[in-house]
Amino acid sequence: MRNSIRRPAVLAATAVAALSMALTACGGDDKAKGDATAPVAASKAAKSEAGTATTGSTTDGSGTSGSTTGGSGTSGSGTTGSTTAGSGTAGSDTGGSTGGTAAQAGAKKSAAKTPACTVNDVKVTAAKQGGGVPTTHITLTAKNTSGRTCTLLQYPLIGFGDLPQTSKDVPPVAKSKPGTPIVLEAGAPAYAAVRINNGGVDEKNHAVTSFYVNLFASDGPAEGSKSVTAPQGGIAVNDAVAKTGYWTYELRNGADDF
Repeated sequence: MRNSIRRPAVLAATAVAALSMALTACGGDDKAKGDATAPVAASKAAKSEAGTATTGSTTDGSGTSGSTTGGSGTSGSGTTGSTTAGSGTAGSDTGGSTGGTAAQAGAKKSAAKTPACTVNDVKVTAAKQGGGVPTTHITLTAKNTSGRTCTLLQYPLIGFGDLPQTSKDVPPVAKSKPGTPIVLEAGAPAYAAVRINNGGVDEKNHAVTSFYVNLFASDGPAEGSKSVTAPQGGIAVNDAVAKTGYWTYELRNGADDF
């Protein structure tokens, strides 16, 4: 009977001891968990502090890189400042074109104030172009003999007939027209290229030993004309193909090739 009485008491004591050990173990686990989370929290705090460190970047035009040391001791990498090249506007060659335009405007203004040359102001002569045979072109030269400045307008009005009134007008070649009027000072010459035939023997060619030349006035063809002696030996003219260039300071390649 004594043994049966003591067994419940022993069992009770054992249960109490076991419960106490379980509680102690739980407390230890919680503490261990707390100790384990502490380094994680500290690590996050360190990262957060390092992240909040402001990195100093140099943004001056020279592109020099700068660096800033964070408060936590973690150095922030400096951002290299990009150098923005000043884009200069390329200067277009407007100086030359503007100067040329101004020169043309000045020449036209000067020509407007200068009287037109008349057939009495210039001496017109004719010469063969090149030394080839047959002659297909001649050059007219108009020299200012008036003793004053005058403007040689448009192109020579040429008549290869027996009389100026019955002569067929020789048409001008548009591409030979100069950009500015031809203003002749006293003694200065001007030139005009003239096609007289296409070369070779043609039944439409007729021999010419002299022909007529008239000039333009400001309001159209001037009154009167002058007889011009053909180059030595005369020239063969085909009225159907004859053309004249405009007056110019000098004969030009291309513009006066026709």
